[in-house]
Amino acid sequence: MSDSALTRDEIVAIANGLSLPTQAFVNGEFVDSASGASFETVNPANRSVITSIASCDAVDVDRAVSAAQATFDSGVWSKVHPSERKATLKRLAELIDRDRVELAVLESLESGKPIRDCLDIDVPETARCIEWFAEGIDKILGQSSPSGNEALGLIVREPIPVVACVLPWNFPLMMLSWKIGPALAVGSSIIVKPAEQTSMTALKVAALASEAGVPDGVLNIVTGLGETAGRSIGLHRGIGAVSFTGSTEVGRLFLHYSADSNLKRTVLECGGKNPCVVLSDAGDLEAVAKHAVNAAFWNMGQNCTANSRLIVPRALKEELLSHVITESQNWTMGDPFDPDNLLGSLISDEQFEKVNGYIATGSAEGADLVYDGKLGPNDGGYFVSPKIFDGVTPEMTIARDEIFGPVMAVIAVDDDEHAIRVANDTDYGLQASVFTRDITRAHTIARRLDAGTVSVNCYSEGDNTTPFGGFKQSGFGGRDKSVYAYDQYVEKKTVWIDLS
Repeated sequence: MSDSALTRDEIVAIANGLSLPTQAFVNGEFVDSASGASFETVNPANRSVITSIASCDAVDVDRAVSAAQATFDSGVWSKVHPSERKATLKRLAELIDRDRVELAVLESLESGKPIRDCLDIDVPETARCIEWFAEGIDKILGQSSPSGNEALGLIVREPIPVVACVLPWNFPLMMLSWKIGPALAVGSSIIVKPAEQTSMTALKVAALASEAGVPDGVLNIVTGLGETAGRSIGLHRGIGAVSFTGSTEVGRLFLHYSADSNLKRTVLECGGKNPCVVLSDAGDLEAVAKHAVNAAFWNMGQNCTANSRLIVPRALKEELLSHVITESQNWTMGDPFDPDNLLGSLISDEQFEKVNGYIATGSAEGADLVYDGKLGPNDGGYFVSPKIFDGVTPEMTIARDEIFGPVMAVIAVDDDEHAIRVANDTDYGLQASVFTRDITRAHTIARRLDAGTVSVNCYSEGDNTTPFGGFKQSGFGGRDKSVYAYDQYVEKKTVWIDLS
């Protein structure tokens, strides 16, 4: 039976049979936190406690950094030929594929994501990302400078010995692969701090990495809260770089941590308030609507690239909005373990209250709630049905703040120039989508939008070959994905040889 043919009852049976990882992973072993403390991880689809996870603090981070540095110094990973690391990482990708159903169920259980997304998108893309970075590492070449005949200037890349990756809860597996893929490939040792809401898949991948042959101490998972484990990572002087994905608010903290410690390299991928810009010649509005709804509601809108602002010419608005509402009705919400559902629950009580607060604010500020999706049968989890507001103006809260929930704001504009002004009128600059059938307009407007990724006639973040990151307060310091991601975890060194 294929994964896509699994029934809800079969998914539930798999979930009930899971062996849940609950300890941190340090130096090749699963260990309790040094203090013995733990925190509860909750199933957001029914608000039940799944299990308790080790709650690490500064002592545990220091233990992980010591193991990572010692392993780096030994050379068992950092100094082996790149082709050996490549083979090991390809084996890790194979093991992720082998255990894909277990990983998918574990991620759905802990995050509230629909099982169909976990099976069809998150787990396969995690494996392909690890595989891509493995394949690339022995193809990244050094350089020589144009130094004339009397000297030879070599430019070489050396791995930063110990790096840290701090992950979000909305795409636990995919963000893990975006960061450990290039870091492991270049030879660094890594400390991973998963979001406390979604720790278990990272722990499972750590066990698979050990099985694949990644040496003890190379990949360490320090579970815990942001204010303890996360802060300790940010302030640790033995960590040379931190790659962070999460909110802009927490990203700012990591800049402070860097300044207050060893000026560690800090790469941030933060929030977004992304526009879907529909131009007057967009063409098939029914097709545009399918992309727009996917862009706004996929992963329950808990997506830093969610196109939460639909910017559309006044003359097209009513027709497009009709198609958008019709398409939204296809996005069924309910039990994440039911493969028929496209939408699951929000991640937590905090997020549930936040999103509902924004919905109330939208109505209070005069926006018109023109679509309120249906809630499917559920067990009292953190479910918020898709909402579409019309009559939104750029100064309204729902047009300016990142909601991180299934809320679309429709903004009417007069022409292309007006659309560009509205699209760029935000503190963020992560992603934008443009719909037009004119290639000149597509190129021109894509270049004028303040966004790290612009997709044309689709909603997309690109693929493993394209860099991912943002402008303005959406982040800076480097890029995930593509060959540029390796640069987060290496130092460039000049070797100057006198030939005279």
